[in-house]
Amino acid sequence: MIRVLLADDHQIVRAGLCRIVDDSAEMQVVAEASNGEDALRLAAETSPDVAVIDISMPGLDGLEVVSRLRSVTPKLPILILTMHEEEQYVVRALQVGASGYITKRSAPEELVEAIMKVHAGEPYLSGSVAEALALRIARGKQGLSPVDSLSTREIQVLRGLALGKTNKEIADVYHISVKTVDTYRLRLLKKLNLRNNAELSRFAIQNGLIEL
Repeated sequence: MIRVLLADDHQIVRAGLCRIVDDSAEMQVVAEASNGEDALRLAAETSPDVAVIDISMPGLDGLEVVSRLRSVTPKLPILILTMHEEEQYVVRALQVGASGYITKRSAPEELVEAIMKVHAGEPYLSGSVAEALALRIARGKQGLSPVDSLSTREIQVLRGLALGKTNKEIADVYHISVKTVDTYRLRLLKKLNLRNNAELSRFAIQNGLIEL
């Protein structure tokens, strides 16, 4: 039996998702979270086999939750379930450690299939998402964003800085030293040809790394 954690800030959506999951003979919902902080807490308390996370949530957004979960439970399969079909969201989610990405327009049976796939260690992208990524690849280097050159850790540090966190707070979240965070910060400034943290924050917003 696959034990599933669901995180979505809309109660009616969670109720529908719970029904879909619980109607499957292979899986059950063991925890529900309405925000990012609860998702992290419940993941630690219940040790789910798969986490299904929405991107747009109050407090910590889904991408930050994925980042933090990946740092403390690197083997946990994480499936993004969201209304966002834009390629920049897909790329960011995969860069911070999501195992799969499915949209809320997908059929119920596709959600079950996606959970099964990521639990088995296979990546999963819904049809519209796969098409968006294929178009991005077809455009080649001309279609690449400056963010595509950043590593997962660089994106984590960049998001933290853009959200107003101190180097110490970022270091504590990702279990690295304050000096390492500052090294990444300086590397980001050089790589992106920016001058200060304010410009890093502006870059993160313009490139969809955080939501206002």
